[in-house]
Amino acid sequence: MECAVIGAGVSGLTCALRLLEKGHLVTIYSNKFSPNTVSDVAAAIWYPFLSYPIKKTNRWSLETYSELYKISLNSPESGVTIRKGREFLRDKISPPDWTKGIDGFRILEKNELVNDYIFGWEFEAPVIQMNLYMPWINDKLIKMGCRFNEVNLEYFSEIDESVIINCVGLGARELCDDIEVKPIRGQVIYIQQDPGIGRFDQQPETLTYTIPRNDVTVLGGTAQINDWSMEIRDEDTEDILIKCESLWPELDRNNIIGFSVGLRPSRHEVRLEKEYFLDKLIIHNYGHGGSGVTLSWGCADEVMKILESN
Repeated sequence: MECAVIGAGVSGLTCALRLLEKGHLVTIYSNKFSPNTVSDVAAAIWYPFLSYPIKKTNRWSLETYSELYKISLNSPESGVTIRKGREFLRDKISPPDWTKGIDGFRILEKNELVNDYIFGWEFEAPVIQMNLYMPWINDKLIKMGCRFNEVNLEYFSEIDESVIINCVGLGARELCDDIEVKPIRGQVIYIQQDPGIGRFDQQPETLTYTIPRNDVTVLGGTAQINDWSMEIRDEDTEDILIKCESLWPELDRNNIIGFSVGLRPSRHEVRLEKEYFLDKLIIHNYGHGGSGVTLSWGCADEVMKILESN
């Protein structure tokens, strides 16, 4: 079957790979390809964040966790590694359901908490070096015969294929007239210093993270809803550093080597459903918020289930 995938971010590439594995012919349509997609500047650690509905995203996240774990073992060139992280909270809560399906989960002892945090947990999760991961997937796609078409689509009718997988992200505002899709601006700092373990406060209003990759540590963050600015803001940089220093006092600002901004494609919930348009089957897969990588494999498998049941 000839299939079109719209969007060349991590969601689009992952769906294309699954389609090719099933023997379909695939063309990816996008106005941007790696290294110029928002996925290329993702932090990126596996962690369900700013994505709904929770019941589905928890399942898709755990399916992705399993796949990324296997990739880390079998394909070290992919840039996927497993690192320990600690989540700190200012309220004692029941751990999310997804914590039951991951490795190394435990509640932190009181002497492991920092500052005014009163609760937290440790876990093991895949950390993804996107400047390696995106080319790794692209190389697999090329070897499997995927075709690439750089184009700025305005209408689904411009595509000849009868099956379309729509992973267009923020582009759904125009392509689908979906005003529910909004950017959540994320600014990060790159530093050549290893904190040993990741440290996180994943509440949107106090969002803080130190993500140790093999090349750099990524410091963040911001979660500014409906903010389209791609400029590096000095005030955000200072706020990020102050927050990260509170979790990682050894942070040395002299080791900073760069900055980046990305716009997460947020929606009140992930749109993963089928729709018929003229003679075409469209399967939408967008609105992943801050969990594009975290949901990628689980959502791609859901797309395949919909396609195969059609």
